[in-house]
Amino acid sequence: MNFHNVSSFETFQQLWSQYGYEGNFGEMIQQEFPRIKGITYLDHAAATLYPESLLRNFFRDISTNVYGNPHSHSPSSRLTHDTVEQVRSRVLQHFNTTSKDYSVIFTSGCTAALKLVAETFRWRPQTEGEAGSHLCYLTDSHTSVVGMRGLTSTLGVAALPVSSQELKTRAKDGIQEEDVICQTPHLFCYPAQSNFSGRKYPLSHVEGIRARRLYPACDLQGRWFVLLDAASYVTCSSLNLQDCPADFIPISFYKIFGFPTGLGALLVRNDAAGILRKTYFGGGTAAAYLSGENYYVPAENISDRFEDGTVSFLDIIALNHGFESLYRITGNMHNIQQHTFGLARYTYTLLSSLCHGNGRPVAQIYAEGQFESPITQGAILNFNLLDSSGQIVGYSQVDRMASLFNIHLRTGCFCNTGACQAFLGITDQQMKRNLQAGHVCGDGVDLVDGQPTGSVRVSFGYMSTFEDCQKFLSFVAECFVMKPVTVNRARLQELKAARESSDRPDELPPVNGFIKERQTGVEKSSSKASQQEFGHVGPSHGKTLTNIYVYPVKSCAAFEVHDWPVGPLGLLYDRGWMVVNGNGVCLSQKRESRLCLIRPQVHLPSNKLFLQASGMDTISVPLEDDVSFHTSSQMCHSKVCGDRVETFDCGDEAAAWLSLFLGQPCRLIRQRPGLTREMKKRSDEAAASSFLSLVNEAQYLMISRASVELIQNLMSNRQDGCEGDQLLDTQSAIKRFRANLVIAGAEPFEEDNWSHLIIGNTRFTVAGPCGRCQMIGIDQDTGTRTKEPLVTLSAHRSGKVTFGVYLTHQAPEDFVSVLSVGSVVQMESHDH
Repeated sequence: MNFHNVSSFETFQQLWSQYGYEGNFGEMIQQEFPRIKGITYLDHAAATLYPESLLRNFFRDISTNVYGNPHSHSPSSRLTHDTVEQVRSRVLQHFNTTSKDYSVIFTSGCTAALKLVAETFRWRPQTEGEAGSHLCYLTDSHTSVVGMRGLTSTLGVAALPVSSQELKTRAKDGIQEEDVICQTPHLFCYPAQSNFSGRKYPLSHVEGIRARRLYPACDLQGRWFVLLDAASYVTCSSLNLQDCPADFIPISFYKIFGFPTGLGALLVRNDAAGILRKTYFGGGTAAAYLSGENYYVPAENISDRFEDGTVSFLDIIALNHGFESLYRITGNMHNIQQHTFGLARYTYTLLSSLCHGNGRPVAQIYAEGQFESPITQGAILNFNLLDSSGQIVGYSQVDRMASLFNIHLRTGCFCNTGACQAFLGITDQQMKRNLQAGHVCGDGVDLVDGQPTGSVRVSFGYMSTFEDCQKFLSFVAECFVMKPVTVNRARLQELKAARESSDRPDELPPVNGFIKERQTGVEKSSSKASQQEFGHVGPSHGKTLTNIYVYPVKSCAAFEVHDWPVGPLGLLYDRGWMVVNGNGVCLSQKRESRLCLIRPQVHLPSNKLFLQASGMDTISVPLEDDVSFHTSSQMCHSKVCGDRVETFDCGDEAAAWLSLFLGQPCRLIRQRPGLTREMKKRSDEAAASSFLSLVNEAQYLMISRASVELIQNLMSNRQDGCEGDQLLDTQSAIKRFRANLVIAGAEPFEEDNWSHLIIGNTRFTVAGPCGRCQMIGIDQDTGTRTKEPLVTLSAHRSGKVTFGVYLTHQAPEDFVSVLSVGSVVQMESHDH
């Protein structure tokens, strides 16, 4: 069979069904990877390529934003901190988990993450009365995993290498009884995917080791922890930590995105974090310490505790753009897996069928199977070429010739001596003799006494093309095959048949790694509260509700109403939406004062939220759940006051509108219906059963007109004789304090002493005072910044910069009431 007749795209389609992604794949390559024109890059397992858009968007980000050291508290530092935390959430989202279950510790790479585990794991040396810890690892492991024994051996910890065959052949049926007596900790390490051959090991081994079914856990008593080396696996495959809850997962981001290099992470299962003990403490990792005494308390947060010094925050911020580009180009990791496996399978099929003119095979493939499924095989092909007499061609010769053809591949043992020995049949004694003969890791000595010291590896990335495969195969045929080039027809048909028999649809993973969490239940309570339910209620003395303000979009202008529904989260649609920057970090007026010039309006009859601003066309987004809208919308995670919130994106039209008006990339996102946040602090009663939208602290903020007028008068007195200072009228001052409810009839700051109140038929609990910041210095009509009224407030209250009180109410999920301007306000003070 003629080689050129079978090396067609038609053959590829017979072997695999999926190629490329939505849209024109060729155009995407030209736009995103113009620098590889004329290059056949096949070393993605070592480092994949970054798209042009990643760099453009990253450079635009860091050239338009000021990012300070996250350990400071300035606005630029807070922006960095919030963005880094957003990236942590996005990393967890990518692996289908949340901060409830895992923590992200940023490191300089996968190797540093492995070293961190080796240094901090609570190893227990053997004693006369108790067995010691074991470091166990699969022999098909990267050097950086095996190198952990260099640290543990000095602690008297036994290292136990385990072959993949031993895992199951020496396993025991059934789950071993939990050992409540022996609590010696052991660590088992294995790769999700071999970086040598691309073999994917069952992720179920995690539970198999924990349950002590698999060897060596079935033979050694104690507590077993599992480290899953995912660096190679996650380059082209989706890792779901809900299904595979390993204790420690080290990764390197350049293998996924190509940029930035020198940044990795250790994902730590929160329940297992206690087995890691920190000794050295760098900047930012201590809750407290003394320089003159051996006193040190580690930071409570797991990430803070293990990230010594200032993290590489600009590189971390670049990850956001990496995720954006990756998902925009490919859709999701499942698509990447299907595309890259198809290329690897096609190349494997043709290379393993390729023959010299005398009928001898051209290649010796090093693989466990025949590339039947992406579940068991990754996008890596490892081999050595054979000459027409069956002798191995040294990998250095292949490497040199490939360079002449501008083909980039990898040769050697790939930092995986165990797999190299197993596949090439190199004994320990031969390895030592090779060293004596002058061969060391990474050199060009490819043959010793005619036997190979390593092999050739090609690997594929999401931007790899069918043409890359063709160029590589044509290179092999032209340079290393005795003519005429032929193809083993029987072998080719056998592999095609194997593909057809194994055809089945793969289960699609959640888009963008989004997972659905349990909904938080809401305690049932009466929608009406009588005065007898909470003790003595003082007389109203003419106190009334004079204004109701709804803020549909967080930090945007108020929407004043006369009557408005109240639901379980507060005023209906209050802070239901928020604006985030290009990194998914919430924008507030502290960072973007022009938000106050955006005027949202809720129109209940048409079920729409309208967005208006000077010089802009009015646009709208739907208010209530629209199934088709949510289905097509991107689910995303963000943070509000440190709380992780699940949201969905409101679409490109709103994003383009906001980006144009604010002059920076922005998106409008909305809190996911049915998911709420619990209130974290304030009074015990309020925190027990109050749930929040995207507000900062509590469901409502209430201020008193009398308090506003007092501050206004004090400001007027301070500004007498000061040229250029504009006096605030009462309404403008009220706007600056951005309250939901304004009452009249109270004494100035009387509200600070209230504990409960009733407005209409709704009972509220006072959750505490509202601490104020520079946001009240922003003119809500122009967006300009001033120091007032913050300076006056601080001077009047002797540094106690609080104004207004937070309110909450307890309500069932189906609670609906109405607040109306003019309603009588009754209160109970702390004195009662």
